[in-house]
Amino acid sequence: MITATTSSAATAATTAPNATTAASDANASQDRFLKLLVAQLNNQDPMNPMDNAQMTSQMAQINTVTGIQQVNETLKNMAEQFTAMQVLQGSSMVGHNVLVEGNALTRIDGVASGAVELAGATDAVKLEILSPGGVVLETFNMGALPAGRHPFNWDASGYKGTGEPSFRVTASAGGKAVASTSFAQDKVVSVGSDNGALSVQLQGRGAVAYSSVKAIL
Repeated sequence: MITATTSSAATAATTAPNATTAASDANASQDRFLKLLVAQLNNQDPMNPMDNAQMTSQMAQINTVTGIQQVNETLKNMAEQFTAMQVLQGSSMVGHNVLVEGNALTRIDGVASGAVELAGATDAVKLEILSPGGVVLETFNMGALPAGRHPFNWDASGYKGTGEPSFRVTASAGGKAVASTSFAQDKVVSVGSDNGALSVQLQGRGAVAYSSVKAIL
């Protein structure tokens, strides 16, 4: 399921009015400038006429402004088309599981999965599954683990509580704490765009920015 896509026909239909409006604005600016220039020439002092260099400079300025307006409109249209392409390409993620930073678990087919990324080697890693109220539901001693990312799966088929559980990690080496980062696994149900940026709708936690996805499984 894709919540926001833009076909080439729809993009063309959107771009055409924008381009017409930009051209109209540019033409209007040029028209106003020429009218002011003609009025200035008609009312100039014959004994002190406008310098050619000054008139050339003014004409160059209006051309520069018009050019910048056209460039800005072109870049805007390119950005819209790029966003549409991102959404279309992102649709290939629908149905896939991904890892996002956080400790809130999502049950998928009776299983809740995640990963722990350790900043260094450890001699003891404890993983606790918690209820929404913070009660420890189950504890896993993962033993000694090297630095890096380590996945885990929890059989949540027997969980009857309301709300989704979470997990907590405690890692140590030689009695000293080792820093860790928690990642939860979730499923992509749709993709879309939010203010020109690709967003991913997840089954258990709503929409997140594409940059929040740390791995596609």
